Amino acid sequence: MNNITKDRQLTHEVSIDAPLDLVWHAWTISSRVSEWFAPETVIEPEIGGAYELYFVPGNKEGMNTKGCKVLHLAHQKELHFSWKGPDQFNEVMNNNELTVVKVSFQTIDEDKTSVKVIHDGFKDTNEWSEAFQWHQMAWVQVLNSLKAAIEKGEGELCCQPE
Repeated sequence: MNNITKDRQLTHEVSIDAPLDLVWHAWTISSRVSEWFAPETVIEPEIGGAYELYFVPGNKEGMNTKGCKVLHLAHQKELHFSWKGPDQFNEVMNNNELTVVKVSFQTIDEDKTSVKVIHDGFKDTNEWSEAFQWHQMAWVQVLNSLKAAIEKGEGELCCQPE
């Protein structure tokens, strides 16, 4: 008997009042990513390069995406990277096949850029339901932080422990 599970995906989009190159750098330069996403990052913008976010500075054991890699890179168009969910979802989503985040960039005009995030690979099962819902909320916060960081210099780091 074939046990096929359909995958689910999240999609979020934001429009940012900034030129494409600025928005691209916000995702591909470690120091820029740490202004709006996670306080400590290792970003190597090349296929197979690291895309690691450390949500608790200095903690290399938990609350991070250690080992995640850039899977696809098309300059100022697309960035895909593997993803690990937060520690509470270790058993569900961080063991075998990781989920994938696909970010696409599009110029609306010279001072406005659209960013679309598609997060793929969530299984359509009860065990994955909470992880899916958590990421649904988290990506809204992440993109709001990106927008605030670029437009006003006021990014709020995601996923900080309380």
